[in-house]
Amino acid sequence: MKRFNNKTILITGGTSGIGLAGAKRLLEEGAKVIITGRTESHLFEAKEQLGNNVIIVENDVEKEDFLTDLLSVVKKSGKIDGLWLNAAFAAGGDLNTLDKNSIDKMFHVNVVAPMLQMGALSPFINNGGAVVVTSSSAVYEGQSSISLYSATKAAILSAAKSWAAELSPRGIRVNSIIPGPIKSNLRSSLPDDLRQQFEEELAKTLLLKRIGEPEEAAAIALFLLSDDSSYVTGSEYIVDGGLLMK
Repeated sequence: MKRFNNKTILITGGTSGIGLAGAKRLLEEGAKVIITGRTESHLFEAKEQLGNNVIIVENDVEKEDFLTDLLSVVKKSGKIDGLWLNAAFAAGGDLNTLDKNSIDKMFHVNVVAPMLQMGALSPFINNGGAVVVTSSSAVYEGQSSISLYSATKAAILSAAKSWAAELSPRGIRVNSIIPGPIKSNLRSSLPDDLRQQFEEELAKTLLLKRIGEPEEAAAIALFLLSDDSSYVTGSEYIVDGGLLMK
């Protein structure tokens, strides 16, 4: 079933992990896809995997003019039917290691940038379109050493609910996904054996006893971007293998 025939979907942070998995599936389902990324290796990998069927925009949100190139591409493509605000990064650290620079950087990338993107791109979303925001189960876990990351993901989750109300007169739905333990780049800095050990121990705490695949989280995002969720807005969809049920 091609749910996205004749539809254009933009994914920020679409060159790896959940975003890349979503881009692949969208292409299979007939969408015209625009993705953004800023890591050179991820941009190359996305190009290799997706080929010429997707528009890839190098977009470093830490640059002052980061909206310029993105808006230029969107204007050339015309209106979009779906926007998935997925780009973010995670880093841990004890309270006594936090400083203003690290706080400012994570809030800029994870909160300020997507809020500015939402404001700039919302006029280009077709009436009746859909927006998906990627938050995190960290918002509800209350784990030590991730207070900064948790705070940014709570902020964007809260913003999404307000966007749902603000855009409702145009029939634009706004929902959030809350991924838990998903195989992604968040642990890519760990050596393979240490990452495997960490994930095996983490899996034991989950109801489903395994780490999720990026495709499983992307499937929920695509449901929310599609007309299958035409009566769903302002909602949070948890994709965590039962983590928050423990």
